[in-house]
Amino acid sequence: MEHSTADSRATARSWTPQRTACRFLLLLTMLVGATGCSQQETTELLPPPQKKIYNPPYPNDPVTPFQIIGNIYYVGMANYSAYLISTPEGLILLDTMLESTLPVLQENIRKLGFKVEDIKILLQAHAHVDHVGGLVDMKQLTGAKVYVMAEDADVLADGGVSDFRGDGRQLWKPVQADVILQDGDQITLGGTTMAAHLTAGHTKGCTTWSTQTEEGGQIYNVVFVCSNRVNDNIPMIDNPKYPNMPEDFASGFAKLKSLPCDVFLASHAFMFNMQEKRTRQEQGAEPNPFIDPEGYRTYIADFEYDFRYRLQQERLEKQSQY
Repeated sequence: MEHSTADSRATARSWTPQRTACRFLLLLTMLVGATGCSQQETTELLPPPQKKIYNPPYPNDPVTPFQIIGNIYYVGMANYSAYLISTPEGLILLDTMLESTLPVLQENIRKLGFKVEDIKILLQAHAHVDHVGGLVDMKQLTGAKVYVMAEDADVLADGGVSDFRGDGRQLWKPVQADVILQDGDQITLGGTTMAAHLTAGHTKGCTTWSTQTEEGGQIYNVVFVCSNRVNDNIPMIDNPKYPNMPEDFASGFAKLKSLPCDVFLASHAFMFNMQEKRTRQEQGAEPNPFIDPEGYRTYIADFEYDFRYRLQQERLEKQSQY
């Protein structure tokens, strides 16, 4: 098992126009309070999003675990995601969900013919209870090492007490990381490499993971998106607990656009239409429905627009108070 810092970053695909990025950065600068914009710029307001990207509650019943593609398996619930990555040297588990769903997670792993005790690495999308609630128990059960992005390490270790969304209460059992990661770091086990990409905003250390897998003699780029959803009722502008939140969101979207993606997965099943794709997969659809680069681009576009619109509305509300 190796842990190293990536020497290079993935290059942007042709579907990421520099002109669009520049316009977005200009709008972002305007919204977070820069001066000197023209009257024309300040009146070009975004209309409300036409698509609802989040409309809870989503069903979160147990689902039958299944192979997504290659050595990647789904072992989560109908909405809370968890992924098992198999290698000749052991297993990697991405997300442990809630403490209460830990028995379901363990049973799902066993149903696929794997041993929970063979888990060597524990990863997380981000430090929220629905992703790390079962982490300390899984660590104790398996002896696996916990890897976490530096910006989420403290909140993971204090059980959510310092979560910028919270009120100082402990939200999960505290977990000490074995390895602290920086943006771009890589973890290798049994020939499989997982790369950690900081796509912050939803949490300060929100981590999108990427890897490659093989199926049918072809190599596929896989991206496990952390989450780019703006937290409800949490101010983005002048937030003393997270002053650079808007810039982090913008940076995260730019980074997602730079990643090559064939197989699009995410920290919640609704984000990548898991159930619909699984139904088609069971019906024998070809190619594998989880090969969905267009869905990945759509996800980025939808969540980025929602972020931009919410940031605009927050800025306008602040202006109206003066």
